[in-house]
Amino acid sequence: MRLDSIAVLGGGPGGLYAARLLKLAHPGARVRVYEQSVPERTFGFGVAVAGRTQRNLEAADPVTQADIIAAGRPHDMRMIVGDQAARVHNGALIGIARPELLAVLSRHAESAGVELHHGERRTLADIDADLVIAADGVSSQTRADHAEDFGAQVEVADGLYLWAGADFALETAIFAPVTTEHGTFVTHAYPYAADRSTFLIETDEATWRAAGFEASTEATPPDESDTAALAYLQEAFAEHLHGHQLIGNRTRWLRFRTVHCERWTRGNAVLLGDAAHTAHYSVGSGTKLAMEDAIALRDAVAAADDLPTALARYERDRRPQVERLQELARRSRLWWDSFPRRTSLPVDQLMLAYMTRAGNVGLQRFAGTNPEIVRRGLGQFADLDPAHVPVEHVVDWVLGQPAKHADRAWPRRVLRASDRDQLSTPAPADVAAPPAGADLARVEVSLTDPWSAPGDALITRLGDLVPAGWQGFWLTGPTDRGSLLTRLDVGERLRAETGGLVVVDGPAEFTDDLAAGVAAARADLVCPLPPEDGSVEHAP
Repeated sequence: MRLDSIAVLGGGPGGLYAARLLKLAHPGARVRVYEQSVPERTFGFGVAVAGRTQRNLEAADPVTQADIIAAGRPHDMRMIVGDQAARVHNGALIGIARPELLAVLSRHAESAGVELHHGERRTLADIDADLVIAADGVSSQTRADHAEDFGAQVEVADGLYLWAGADFALETAIFAPVTTEHGTFVTHAYPYAADRSTFLIETDEATWRAAGFEASTEATPPDESDTAALAYLQEAFAEHLHGHQLIGNRTRWLRFRTVHCERWTRGNAVLLGDAAHTAHYSVGSGTKLAMEDAIALRDAVAAADDLPTALARYERDRRPQVERLQELARRSRLWWDSFPRRTSLPVDQLMLAYMTRAGNVGLQRFAGTNPEIVRRGLGQFADLDPAHVPVEHVVDWVLGQPAKHADRAWPRRVLRASDRDQLSTPAPADVAAPPAGADLARVEVSLTDPWSAPGDALITRLGDLVPAGWQGFWLTGPTDRGSLLTRLDVGERLRAETGGLVVVDGPAEFTDDLAAGVAAARADLVCPLPPEDGSVEHAP
């Protein structure tokens, strides 16, 4: 397929990278990028680029990737809770200043022959080109102007966050909670230059209001920083700032917006990056998604005979990857929103919970990269000397540990499918005493967010059964993996908030997830169900 002209709306990382890749693939085409801002007004702190993304960039464009690596700063990660710390080796993870990343991408785009037009804003109606790429960000004007055509939806999270920086380089990335008189704040901070670090700080709405940030947010103009919030947080995180100040750059409290579009294309126009989809920053950055979108778009155009076929192929091939990451990000966001609830866990066990929070990293995989953390975390889980914890066959080892609750004990963490009817009874609609023996309340979990208002109501209803003599809960439900992970999250709340025993069942093919749930304090016992026993029983 021949393209004579390509226009890109938006000069962020995704737009610049797409422009370069397509110019290299179509050297005879005129490729123009329109960015409403100018380089000297570029704002932002660091961008994290994980190892897998780096490998994708290396395969697509090794010349650009070499300069990104040269400008980046590699780092490990620590979780710090009070005076405890757990350090994870991150391998190839790097941080890079967003302005520096844009400078690298701009330089390579221009070297390929791309025309960059800064300080110019364009809409689809203004552009005459064979292909128009709308890479105009999370607040995409293209998507807003044609929301019905794209089937656009934006979900706004309850929690709040802000991006700040500091004028020194942390030794490692840190994840750290700090509790003030108003509530708990959590920082995700990481170095991205020899003298700079990003400090992303988040909290729940109740804490945000209690600290007076509703008023400071309203009083802060869009192009300025919330100085009241920065001063407060600088004092709160003084230990982690080591005497340095927080730096603002249009820093204000925000709520994360998850963008979904039923369609990414409209005629010869295609959405790319945050304009089409967003994923919570705790799993992957919008930069990662946008640049990988650019690679997929380049490949789809190269493989097709005409533009409609190319755009259809791009969306067909890329959408499953994006939706998978969005689901991982949704689960990760919910975990972080509820992070203060689990800081009583020993820090190495908490790190296990963090790494397995979204189902993307299994225990055995984590043990392969960070065996000492896994040994210590599992030692804390089983109350054993870490020296006695193996790092091979970790799943079997976890499920082989004994369990005790009240006056009951089990030699290992696994129950049989036949135990469900013997040990549990469908949870009553009203508070009532359990039958003898079968005193676990059986509940089919159908939530999507265990920390939502419906989740709160479920935990309260089930918690009322414990004083009536119920010893705990048997959680069952649909057999897909996502539903199982949600059951484990509900189990975590029930264990922490009611003190009841928690059994979670799920298909045997997801035994790794069940074991991770046990190790991360989301369940006491699990029941891997063989396929023929995978049906669920509805509670009245």
